[in-house]
Formats: sequence, C-alpha cells, structure tokens
Amino acid sequence: MLPESITVHLIGDSTMARKSANERPETGWGTPFSRRFDASVTVTNHARNGRSTRTFLEEGRWEPVVRRLAETHYVFIQFGHNDEVPSKEQHTTEERFVANLEKFAEEARGNGAQTVLLTPIARRHFDEEGAPTDTHRVYSELVRDVSRARDVPLIDADERSRSLLRELGPTESKALYNHLPPGDHPNYPEGVADDTHFSEYGARRMAELVLDGIEELDLELAAYIRQDDR
Repeated sequence: MLPESITVHLIGDSTMARKSANERPETGWGTPFSRRFDASVTVTNHARNGRSTRTFLEEGRWEPVVRRLAETHYVFIQFGHNDEVPSKEQHTTEERFVANLEKFAEEARGNGAQTVLLTPIARRHFDEEGAPTDTHRVYSELVRDVSRARDVPLIDADERSRSLLRELGPTESKALYNHLPPGDHPNYPEGVADDTHFSEYGARRMAELVLDGIEELDLELAAYIRQDDR
C-alpha cells in the first residue's frame, strides 16, 4: 500500500537550487521538479549556490535535513560542479568527495529514508566535431562508484544530459542554458553566456531527465509523478 504522504529532500549545488528574483531567468532543475508530483508529495529544496559536498557539511546544512528524515522520505543528492574544480575554495578532494557522499547516503538510510545519488548534470561544452565533452568525467565516476559500493540507486544525470546535448547539438542546446543577448533581461543588461546554469526551459528538460530516472529505477515515488501541465 502506497504511503499517503512523502517528502523529497534535495541537497546539492546551484544547478539544483531555487533562484532569487535577481537571478532570474536562471532556474535550478529542482524548481520544476517540485511541481511534477501530486499533492501527496512535498519537495524541500535544500540545495544552495556554490556548495560542494564539503562546504554543505561544514556549514551545517546537512544536520537539519537528517533530523527530519523518516521512512517515507527520499534524499536526492547531486554534487560535483564545485567539488571537482581545484581552483575553487569549495574544492573537495576525490577521497573526501567519496567519503561525503557515503556519509549522506548512510545517514539517510540509517534514518529510514531512501537515498538517490545523481551524477552532476553536464556543462554545455562541445568538441571540434560537435560532440558534447565529458566535463565531469572523474567526479561523475566517483558518484557511480559510491552507488555500486553502497548499493544506492543512481540517476546518471551526467550521461542523460550529455545525450540531450548530443541530440540538440551546439546551436539548439543554447536554449537549455542561461544565454541572453544584451538588453534582453534587466538582470543581465550586458547579456550572459552561461553554459552551466539553466534557463527555465532547460531546467524543465533537466527535471524531466531526473523524473525519467525515477521511473526507470521503479522507485515507489514514481507512482506520484503527474504529467507536465505546460
């Protein structure tokens, strides 16, 4: 028998996070994702811009999530964009990244919640032949390793999003990301060409990839997905 109430917790970085008014139309995929379930599901988005697994933990953002977990809860974990960049202050070594993912997964499981790991969604980079490049290769593989070693369900958002980029190609894929010409939006008077963060349309497409992953994993949560009402 399906539970009458489910809570989904999202933890991650800016590609998942809610955006403030002065960041629009940049949109994290967690926003359209939260709208795709029936009234039985509450999605709580704890993701924050600029966070890595390490800084999310060091800032005490994980503990309030853990304290709320119960058997009808899910935790979706997507990090890597900031962890993997050595020049960033949020950088996390490969060993620490694995340990942090394991901590999230095991503590969630210990509180009865279902954990789902996600590889980081692809940046929009293409090679000279027009094929999307594997910008997260090392850290995505570390997420896959933790999934296998700890028997945690995995949604390979990196592979899924690169497949979408491949389908759309270098030109059409710009619509997925926050690309705006000068004067098009008051938040970006000089325009913007951001190949990491999403447009509203792109966030919806990325959310759809995650929802497809939920259905393919045959998670109980899939029964609560409703059709997109665009």
